[in-house]
Amino acid sequence: KNHMPTLQTKPANKTRKQNSSGCHCSRSELKCPPPLPSLLLTEPFDKMADGAALLKAVQEKLNSVAAGDAKGTDNVLLQWDLAAEAIVPVAEALIEHARGVFDKVSAADTPRDWESTIQPIADLDILFHVVESSCTFTQHVSASKEVRDASTTAEEKLTAFQVDTASRFDLYQAIQAYDDTKPELEPEQRRFVDRMLRDFRRKGMNLEESVREKVLELNKKIKELEIKFGKNLGEEDTKLSFPAEALAGTPEDFVARLEKNDSGEYTVTLKYPHYVPIMKQCKVEETRRKMELAYNSRCVPENVEILEKLVELRHQVAVLLGYDTHAAYVQEIRMAGNPGKVATFLSELSDKLTALADEEVAVLTALKKREKEAAGEEFDGKLCAWDQSYYRNMVEKENYSVDHQKIKQYFPMERVTAGLLEIYQELLGLTFEKSPLPTWHEDVSAYEVKDKASGNLIGYFYLDLYPRDSKYGHAACWGLQPSCRAPGKSEARVLPVAALVCNFTKPTAEQPSLLLHDEVETFFHEFGHGVHQLCSLADFEMFAGTRVERDFVEAPSQMLENWCWNTESLQKMSGRLEDGAALPQELVDILVKARNANAGVLNKRQILFATFDQEIHTSAKADTREALARLTREVCKYDITEGTNFSASFGHLGGGYDAQYYGYMWSEVYSMDMFETRFKAEGILNPTVGKDYRDKILAPGGSKDAVDMIRDFLGRDPTPDAFLRSKGLAV
Repeated sequence: KNHMPTLQTKPANKTRKQNSSGCHCSRSELKCPPPLPSLLLTEPFDKMADGAALLKAVQEKLNSVAAGDAKGTDNVLLQWDLAAEAIVPVAEALIEHARGVFDKVSAADTPRDWESTIQPIADLDILFHVVESSCTFTQHVSASKEVRDASTTAEEKLTAFQVDTASRFDLYQAIQAYDDTKPELEPEQRRFVDRMLRDFRRKGMNLEESVREKVLELNKKIKELEIKFGKNLGEEDTKLSFPAEALAGTPEDFVARLEKNDSGEYTVTLKYPHYVPIMKQCKVEETRRKMELAYNSRCVPENVEILEKLVELRHQVAVLLGYDTHAAYVQEIRMAGNPGKVATFLSELSDKLTALADEEVAVLTALKKREKEAAGEEFDGKLCAWDQSYYRNMVEKENYSVDHQKIKQYFPMERVTAGLLEIYQELLGLTFEKSPLPTWHEDVSAYEVKDKASGNLIGYFYLDLYPRDSKYGHAACWGLQPSCRAPGKSEARVLPVAALVCNFTKPTAEQPSLLLHDEVETFFHEFGHGVHQLCSLADFEMFAGTRVERDFVEAPSQMLENWCWNTESLQKMSGRLEDGAALPQELVDILVKARNANAGVLNKRQILFATFDQEIHTSAKADTREALARLTREVCKYDITEGTNFSASFGHLGGGYDAQYYGYMWSEVYSMDMFETRFKAEGILNPTVGKDYRDKILAPGGSKDAVDMIRDFLGRDPTPDAFLRSKGLAV
């Protein structure tokens, strides 16, 4: 059943097709990628022999897990010392092994029973996930360019193999032949087979050979371009220099952390810890202009060319498969069902926000006019792209008395981390303890996770919280190892491993790491994705953790952001360095009152991104800059800066969230309904509600349709009322 979160009427139930991330050893797609295995090479490396040997070592560890012999960290199949020259050979060995499995499954003389046709694929999915992660995750976190380059090459090879496998007609015929025997299956087994067949058909396996070959050719090109887009963005390292007076208005502790160049000027990057403070607080308009110009020009023109080519190729594939547009192809298996419902959702919400956003724009413009006149400068009446964050921050200060510099004194990283972990443990019935697991960098810490009631080990997670050169530049959670049944008929489970990769300000000998409140919220959100991975109890790797519909995947973490606006939980996460004092009630009240400050313009901004995504992916071709400029003017009422094109650094559209960015707001409908109906009503730290949430929302992973999990948790169909109230809008 499908639920459309309309903003005007009661939700209606519609028939829809189901979603999955695919059968062909594919990994989690949640802006949160995969895992890593290996050995540090101290002797000459024989590519074929040693690549196969390293793969065999992982297989042996996996067999130990299946036999129930693995204890503690032996359950972790990931290793972080794989040398650059070993990464590609390991990936190639995995490909050869997987090809052999698929050849055997597809052979004409293979019996069409579960053990011979389906179980080998399910088992391979686990091995592939772990080794793929081991080969490709390091491109996002390694300090070594050689390792990052090798990791990217490995991803290209593995992705090309996955594209080939997704178009293997003989494998499709084998699974279809098994299904034609009408086997009696458990519900999740049935779902697994159905999903594999559906995904094969969505690659054209039910069409004539010439169409299948063309789809395969185009999909290979698409994957190559998506990888190149991400690599360009990951390697982007623009730096700017400013004299001290050009940074006027930024906090003293911020400036004190900056490095100086030979000319005595301060060097800043475009990473969040530098970009955000300058854009929010720097009084020098020219500095903000230069930063915004550089930030929204990242990877121009190379990624503009790539994205526009991707739009063309994605559209061509969709048409070959019988769909009008790429968005129609993608959304068929999402909760939304089709682009029409997405367009209605976005336009209804935009209309409801227009009056509020117009009022806010008028306030922001008046603030700029006042500041210009006070400085004796002429005001041209325009609110520019580089003004947005600065004057929104001024609104919070002047209209709501929010002093973010004062508030962040209560959020030192150590206290926030301890409080966050305490809340999640209490809420979900878990215990976390530091683990001696090897990590990929000295800044990274590892934890083991146990079920509080039984004491059973259920998984591990890593925290990689601080920026490094060439490290992934945003905040994300990677599902490195899946939570699922071990290979064969084993009752044992492969334990999940998650990694949070963030970019919070790093402490120094002179300065502690103090988090802004919105950074606390980001931390809480990403850790929500982590516990989704850790608490999953699906049988198959295909349904592990966050393998839910893409337009629901953000909902569990979005719901948990509400803990960052509650007195009890905020005081658990806060403690001023000098005296340990928790965030006082008056500051909590100020934060809560300001929660919807600038809500109109901020939500319009999200609608802009989603609408841009929908427009280019319901078209055969795209002029991204023209579309972005036009839509920004229509939706957000300001002009983009000459020479910029944000789409070049819009990583979501480079691969993974294409035609799906609407999902951030769509899933918020469900997140607010779940929070208001259960946690707000029954207690924000109520362990009974927490257990229901863990059992009914997190544990199934993707083994059930999202709307069925929501109904189970709420005891009724979801409604948009709580979502609208959260935006300050009338129900």
